[in-house]
Amino acid sequence: MGGSSRITVTAKRALGPVIVAIVTALIVSALVRTAPEPEVGEAVTNRIGVYVERATRTGARAEVRAFGEVRPRVQIDVVSEVSGRITSVSPRFVEGGSLSAGEPLLTIENRDYVLAVAEAKARLAARRLELEQARADADVAERQLAGESNASGLALKKPQIAQAEAALNAAELSVRRAQSELARTEISVPFDARITSTMVDEGQYVGMGRTIASVFSTDIAEVRLPLTDLDIAALGVPIGFEAEPGQGLDVVLTANVAGAMRRWQGRLLRLDASLDPRTRSTFGTVEVVDPFKTTQGDMPMAPGLFVAADIQGRALDDVIAIPAAGLRAGGRVFIMNDKDVLEIRSVIVAHATSEVAYLVNGLNEGDRVIVSPIRNPVPGMALAAIEDSADPVQLSGD
Repeated sequence: MGGSSRITVTAKRALGPVIVAIVTALIVSALVRTAPEPEVGEAVTNRIGVYVERATRTGARAEVRAFGEVRPRVQIDVVSEVSGRITSVSPRFVEGGSLSAGEPLLTIENRDYVLAVAEAKARLAARRLELEQARADADVAERQLAGESNASGLALKKPQIAQAEAALNAAELSVRRAQSELARTEISVPFDARITSTMVDEGQYVGMGRTIASVFSTDIAEVRLPLTDLDIAALGVPIGFEAEPGQGLDVVLTANVAGAMRRWQGRLLRLDASLDPRTRSTFGTVEVVDPFKTTQGDMPMAPGLFVAADIQGRALDDVIAIPAAGLRAGGRVFIMNDKDVLEIRSVIVAHATSEVAYLVNGLNEGDRVIVSPIRNPVPGMALAAIEDSADPVQLSGD
């Protein structure tokens, strides 16, 4: 009896954990059957917001921008060719003064030079008389020796005539030299000019070879422009180019003067026939006619100005134009294709400026060119076009 009771207690203890496990399993099963099913949706794609511009097919003209300093075509030191005391100076003989071609700058005392002209003319008259006398003697000798078959040239006075003719020629040259020296007592320049500096003044004695002033011409100004190999290709002219008279490439020159942007018209007339061995570039020369001729409100193109030059080059026919920001390093362009993903294309550039690039091939008209920066671009990257003026941001969408 006591043994049977112990067996019953042991069995109950063994069945307890089994019952608990069964009940727990039933509860879990019930919870699984009654739990709501999770919603199933499409994966979210992160798209990069970019600015795009449409590529257009067009015709254009290549334009090259270069920079240079304005300089006069002629700049010289005026030197006295005679000696003497300065008796008068022009009121315009001052720094910054303007002179017309042939207008006297100053006058040197000419008394001695007038006397030299008179003396030279007197010697000329004497030489003419000597020649006439020699010819008369020759006539007499020829008549006296008419019967002589072997009369010498000396007897016929031929050397005397030659000597008198040579002396006459020398006397004529002496007169011309004396007159030239007299004319040089009045000093002028053969072109319209501006004075940059003066070295003498009225009453001062100047010797031959003394510099009296520095001047530059105002009829034509020049600008020397450094041009690279790509610039020359865009211009469509060879190294050593020289324009025909009245021809040349149109150039617009600009500079900020007196608080405003000023413009002048010029022409590229020639290119140097050699390259700079240090920069591998050559220089072109632009000329501007009448740089000091201005209307009301304009500014002259004065020497020393640093100007920007926009040169019209060769024609570009049937090219694709895109914003310059769309042209990437290595001749690549980022495209947002019809599937709104990134496509990277290689292109051939016909010409590029700071604003636009002209392409020979690689793009089609209407292609959407990405003009905003993209970090770590990968072909196939999902994109979204931004139509407003906000900065590009990360967009999310289906």
